Amino acid sequence: MRILTFLGLTMALIISMGFWSNHSLQESTRELSRQIEQVSHAIEEGEWENAREQTGNLEKIWLQKARWWPVFLDHQEMDNINFSLAKFKEYVASQNEALSKGQLSELKLMIEHIPQKEELNLKNIL
Repeated sequence: MRILTFLGLTMALIISMGFWSNHSLQESTRELSRQIEQVSHAIEEGEWENAREQTGNLEKIWLQKARWWPVFLDHQEMDNINFSLAKFKEYVASQNEALSKGQLSELKLMIEHIPQKEELNLKNIL
């Protein structure tokens, strides 16, 4: 009986951690997406100094929020996002609107794809 109780509690803990990690990923993604929208708006308005500041804020949020992501995610995805962010920073620094917007769009897509990929559902399990 103790073993069954222990297994049940362990299973409940694992499922709870799965839902918690998914919720946390979604919240982090929302915050990063909001920041990406602010940077995008600054670029569209031609406010390059503001875009640089917002990019710095985006990088700070990324470093803060994504600190624990490697525990749950593939490191290759994290590296791809870091590479994309580095490219984007240089495009903003050179005030290249087309490349900045393209790279920002790619960055947003990569970030928003993570919670969908890691979501706890039958499609991802099977």
